[in-house]
Amino acid sequence: MFPTVPDRVLTGLARTEGGPDALDLLVRDQDTRRLLVLRAVLDAAEAAGPAVCDAGRKARLRDDWALLAEADRAASPEAGEAGPAGSPARARLFHPLTGPWARSCLRGLDGGPGAEADDPARTRTLHRDLAHFSAVAAVAAAVAGLPFATRLTARAGVLTLPSLGALHTADPGDVPVDVSHRDGVLTIRQHDAPDVRVHLANGTGAWSGAPAWTPAHTLPALLPAAAPMPLDDLDPYREPPYSSHRGSLSGVATLDDAERKRWLQAWNGTAVALRSGGAHRLTEAAALLRCLVPLKMPPEAGTGRGSCSATRREAFGALLSSTPPDPVTFAATLVHELQHAKLAALGDLVTLHRAGPEPRYFAPWRPDPRPYDGLLQGTYSHLALAAFHQRRALLGRPPERAWAWSQHARYHAQVGAALPALVGSPDLTPPGRLFVDEMAATYQRMADHPAPRDHTARAQAYVASARALWTRRHAPALPLPNE
Repeated sequence: MFPTVPDRVLTGLARTEGGPDALDLLVRDQDTRRLLVLRAVLDAAEAAGPAVCDAGRKARLRDDWALLAEADRAASPEAGEAGPAGSPARARLFHPLTGPWARSCLRGLDGGPGAEADDPARTRTLHRDLAHFSAVAAVAAAVAGLPFATRLTARAGVLTLPSLGALHTADPGDVPVDVSHRDGVLTIRQHDAPDVRVHLANGTGAWSGAPAWTPAHTLPALLPAAAPMPLDDLDPYREPPYSSHRGSLSGVATLDDAERKRWLQAWNGTAVALRSGGAHRLTEAAALLRCLVPLKMPPEAGTGRGSCSATRREAFGALLSSTPPDPVTFAATLVHELQHAKLAALGDLVTLHRAGPEPRYFAPWRPDPRPYDGLLQGTYSHLALAAFHQRRALLGRPPERAWAWSQHARYHAQVGAALPALVGSPDLTPPGRLFVDEMAATYQRMADHPAPRDHTARAQAYVASARALWTRRHAPALPLPNE
């Protein structure tokens, strides 16, 4: 079912590049996997006992899926505006944050031991998850132009209609809300509150004069012919499981007007900054990025770090970031995080290594030992940053050149310290060997245009200091040193 990865695609991706065919392969495969996960949700619901998913909720799931299918069939050629997925229905299913929703559903529907037990918190979460699918189906039908009337459920006083906006209900609980659509207008009716009329905008978003309605926000498209970029601070599934991310990751943010303006200011120059580091950087961002999720500023923002960012394996196409300080910094963030997305998607298609999860490797950008896969991920993203800043240093103007060279020297030195452990691993598969060897060759080719010696010396001294400190702290307790 899943496509093979040709060697030319593998080596192109190993260079942290990859042409349109490689990017399209990754995107199509991730979309296919999303459909399989959604099918798994429906199958798990049908198989679940009545204590987990009763007959009424199973019937509603089937009705919602039927509405999605009708929206998909009703899609006209103009529906291409919905984004890379084509029809409004598929655009909603392939939206990055539908992935975390599906995973949450599967956890709630799990038929393993204890699934039938009386667990109020688990039951409440599952009921909210299933109710959210009804909202997804309603949005797809509305954007496809289908007339309908349905009953949805607000969550803790908020009814979120993904990609359109959110309604703050008069009742702060989980309450029913009647929604109908005709001729591009949603009518939202709730008990003891005036009706709210919401007008669908072209593309993403919807507006209303009602104070209770908060519209979804977007940023301009990266490329002229592309769709606007969602800046999603409303979706209830945008909060990541922080246990799976580095400790410095802050919580999700709800933006005010001032923060949205700061996002817009940084975003407006991001395409130019990406292109300055290589045209392929803009190409990959346009191909892979489907939404931005704002994060709060991290606690250490005043100490010089200033921002944090992440990707989520189950939310392919989403990038989480605190407010970018400037376009160049945000372009570098995109380069960094999109390599994680690319490598994770490639790992779903081909096994690169069979190393275990034991944290034992030195990574100059981390104070703690890393497992082999974590070292590979970090080295890959740092290799891309080294190439990005080298290109900017070679082609940039003098005021920017020195900073770009310092950044390149730093990342290049870090990659050089990590590569021996990657290349020397006996756990690489044949595709993994090809991939890692091409990463090493890419690193070596950068030496054709070295950074000025003072930048290189400082970067190498930093890595040596980091290694010495790491060795004192961790090496005695590790079964195998990172040679």
